[in-house]
Formats: sequence, C-alpha cells, structure tokens
Amino acid sequence: MPVYVGLLRAVNVGGRNPVKMGELSALLSRMGFEEVQTLLQSGNVVFRCEERDPRGLERDLEGKMARDLRVHTDFFLRTAQEWRSVVAGNPFVQEAETDPGRLQVLALKEAPPPEAWKSLEAAIQGRERARGAGRTAYIFYPDGTGRSRLTPAIIEKNLGTRGTSRNWNTVTKLSSLASSL
Repeated sequence: MPVYVGLLRAVNVGGRNPVKMGELSALLSRMGFEEVQTLLQSGNVVFRCEERDPRGLERDLEGKMARDLRVHTDFFLRTAQEWRSVVAGNPFVQEAETDPGRLQVLALKEAPPPEAWKSLEAAIQGRERARGAGRTAYIFYPDGTGRSRLTPAIIEKNLGTRGTSRNWNTVTKLSSLASSL
C-alpha cells in the first residue's frame, strides 16, 4: 500500500484556517487511510492508502476538509517516492546543511512551463535564489522570508500555479516519517 505525504496550504497561519492535527488525522482515518501521522501544526500529514490517482485524491481530501472541518484549502500530495526525489533533487545542498531554516521547498499544483521559471528568476529583487523543476520549487532566502520581497503571491503569479512551502527541516522530517511507514 503506497505512502503519501500531504501538505495543506495556509492552515493555522495567523489565526486563519484553523485545523487541529487530531481532527485532520481522524478525518483521514475515517476516509479509510492507514497509519495516519501528522507533523507540527502546519498541515503536514503522512499516511498509507490504496493506490489511487493522486489528483483525484487531492480533490477528495479538499472536499472532505471543506465539508467536515469547514476549511477550504488546497491539499498537495506526493508519494513517498516523489518526496524522496524532492529531497534528492535539492539544488541548494550547501545551504541545506548550513542554513536549513532559510531554504524553502514549494509543492506546486501544476508543473510550470520553462518560461515561468525564467519569469520567477527575473522577479527576484533581492539576494534570494530560486530553482525548480516539475511540481517543485526550491527557494533560498539568505536574509530570511520575513524581509523578502519574494512573496508567495509573486511566486505564484510568475509560476502560474498555486503552491505551499515548507522549510528544509520540515521537508527532511516528512521524508523520515514517510520512510518509517
């Protein structure tokens, strides 16, 4: 039975879209998923379920979240194998070792075309560096995300798709959790 890594977008941020991780875990268990485990309070979940179309599964989860928990948000799913590829594909290896809290990985709904990646790089006004491929973007914020002008809105506008980000520490913890199931 495949293992999935799930990321919810913009939950428990500034009092918006509150989701208790126990409620999220219970919801997925009621849906028939197994070994459901959450990580932190920011909408990270790992679980097993019968192999299904991941896009359809995302839609099912978004619908159940809206109906049962009254939270309208995006769900981003990757198989454990895809998540291992995200970790292995990190172009900022040195930064991941020396400053993992400033390295963000964005899970994207769609894979942007090559010109969108160029547009994102052109939109960078500071010292940030961005790389990406497929449905994953890596952004290093040497001065931190709080001061950066490279906001989620600018990223999404240039890539033409929605996303949700996690710092490198969370990415690797999710990878370990997925590997343990």
